[in-house]
Amino acid sequence: MYWGGLALGLFSFGIIGFGFYWVIRMEYYLGYLWWPYPMAFGALMIIGSLVIPDAGWSALLGISGASFLWGATELKEQAVRADLGWFRRNPNPKPAPPLLAAIRKIKAPHL
Repeated sequence: MYWGGLALGLFSFGIIGFGFYWVIRMEYYLGYLWWPYPMAFGALMIIGSLVIPDAGWSALLGISGASFLWGATELKEQAVRADLGWFRRNPNPKPAPPLLAAIRKIKAPHL
């Protein structure tokens, strides 16, 4: 019996759950304007999954990268949910991301 499929399914479940957590925390502490950085990290993970010869590790890296890409698109949505009062707002000022002027020119992605 091969348990690889079950392991990938459980890992996917875990990484998606972690995605909800980090999106909420990142928007709370940093703000949604940091969205390009997890998006770039996710894209690098997906590209990395294309060059790994082992199918299992490649799948784990691809699933993680896709979760980070999704999370980057959810940061703006999370800011809207916080504005609606569904989540707490951070009363402290949020740090500005590097390249803020360039990031402000690009519309934040959403699915």
